[in-house]
Amino acid sequence: MPLTGKERRHLRALGHHLEPVVIVGSSGVTEGVIAAVEQALNDHELIKVKINEGPEGRHEGADSIAEATGSELAQLLGRTALFFKRRKQQSRFEDILKGPHEPRPAPKQDEEKKPRRR
Repeated sequence: MPLTGKERRHLRALGHHLEPVVIVGSSGVTEGVIAAVEQALNDHELIKVKINEGPEGRHEGADSIAEATGSELAQLLGRTALFFKRRKQQSRFEDILKGPHEPRPAPKQDEEKKPRRR
């Protein structure tokens, strides 16, 4: 299920302080890199991956990692990609991804507005 814009924005805010846990080297996206990303996603759910210069570009590398691991690409900023994959059990992000949040209650219209103090 793809992330909505609000979910993606919130994940970007949560991932701002994170350091890259996996670094893609000059060999590009290999099976070892994918295994490392999958393990990190299972452990943390939200990770950063640094994609260095390689045989494929950063966009192609990020897309291939997301496709191979079944994760969502929350952000690609420069050579750093932020990936998210929710755990089926004991997810830290349950409250974020539950669905639409409750709307704020509308202000009561029958009450008179009080004059503002200056």
